[in-house]
Amino acid sequence: MAEVIGWGVLVLGLLVSIALHELGHMIPAKRFGVRVSEYFVGFGPTLWSRRGRETEYGVKAIPLGGYVRLVGMIPPEDRVKPVRSTGRLARLIADTREASVEEIPEGEDHRAFYHLTWWRKVIVMMGGPLVNLVLAALIFTGVLFFVGTPGNPTLTVAQVTDCVPAAGAAVCTAGDPASPASQAGLEAGDTITAVDGTPVAEWTELTTYVADRPGTPITLTVDRDGATETLTLTPALRERAVYDDAGEVVTDASGAILTEEVGYMGIAPTAETVRQGLGAGVALTGEYLARTAEVVVTLPEHVYHVARAAVGLEERSQESIMGVVGVGRVTAEISAADVEGYGIGEKVADMLMVLGGLNLALFVFNMIPLVPLDGGHVASALWQGIKNGWARVRGLPRPAPVDVARMMPLAYGVFGLLLVMGLILIYADIVAPVSIL
Repeated sequence: MAEVIGWGVLVLGLLVSIALHELGHMIPAKRFGVRVSEYFVGFGPTLWSRRGRETEYGVKAIPLGGYVRLVGMIPPEDRVKPVRSTGRLARLIADTREASVEEIPEGEDHRAFYHLTWWRKVIVMMGGPLVNLVLAALIFTGVLFFVGTPGNPTLTVAQVTDCVPAAGAAVCTAGDPASPASQAGLEAGDTITAVDGTPVAEWTELTTYVADRPGTPITLTVDRDGATETLTLTPALRERAVYDDAGEVVTDASGAILTEEVGYMGIAPTAETVRQGLGAGVALTGEYLARTAEVVVTLPEHVYHVARAAVGLEERSQESIMGVVGVGRVTAEISAADVEGYGIGEKVADMLMVLGGLNLALFVFNMIPLVPLDGGHVASALWQGIKNGWARVRGLPRPAPVDVARMMPLAYGVFGLLLVMGLILIYADIVAPVSIL
């Protein structure tokens, strides 16, 4: 049941996200007087549709996107400079322009999209991606505020390690010395309240204090079943990797992992879920936004490594980008996870976090300034604003609208690249999948 609910949350959330994205385009367009002939969620064959006063609303069979058809996005031939090129590209431009002009009902040319001022065009084209950005922030905020973040270590002991494992090892062997915690008599369920008489409130306070005192006896005050116990423990000297502020392993110039010697007790803490403040979701959105933008900027490099992994030339990284199949696999792993304390609520929360991440990715990806993406239309509108401003400064007549039809060859090229990238990701997700568990 938990798996079904988890999947339902993600699928329904995606459909709602798509629908709201398209509303983000349609609502301002209609407010500015543009005729909107179609509003559809999905692609392919139509499953259901209903015609309003001038707009057909509906759902199509493939729920991988959606669209609104804004009438007259491309200006007619008599409003722009003539196309001087010939051949197939010129024919493609002419056919695209003709199809756009034919969509404009007789007597409604004034409602065509190309008539909008440049800033109104920006609002219309930015509306969809901004909806995804706001949705991501709302989802992250809701999950962190109402559910919280899991895995926060507490001062209650979950497990006492029997030994001091060798550097880099995680399993005890016969020759390993007994751990200080086991020698001191610490038990699972004990809650450490003070060290050397100083109260501690967080796990990091305790571990930092112990790490700085290898070989030095310390006194632990613990709460055991409501009674206070005092135990003496001498942290063992153990070597561990050095981590930076971002939690990444630090290496030297040769690539070797840097290590340090620290005090070691031999206990593992219990973990709890802690609710965050309202600002935590916005902060997380900003953090994820920067990471997602970095991935998009370096997208060719990421696709290159995915392609190599797909043909067996390298291992697929957990940080690898994924396609729809990969997202589905990861979602299935989350839904099917059978971990103590990981129930319906936790799975729904994780699905919502995945949904928030997808909305954030949609925002960043759509902001790429290339047609047919929303960012390409925003860029053309901004260019129109620059042209208008320059003409105004020079006292010249208002220039012709930016001819979006001339961008169609580029749009088809971008679409082709996206298709190839999608196929590579789908193949790699099948033969070299990313696993998070």
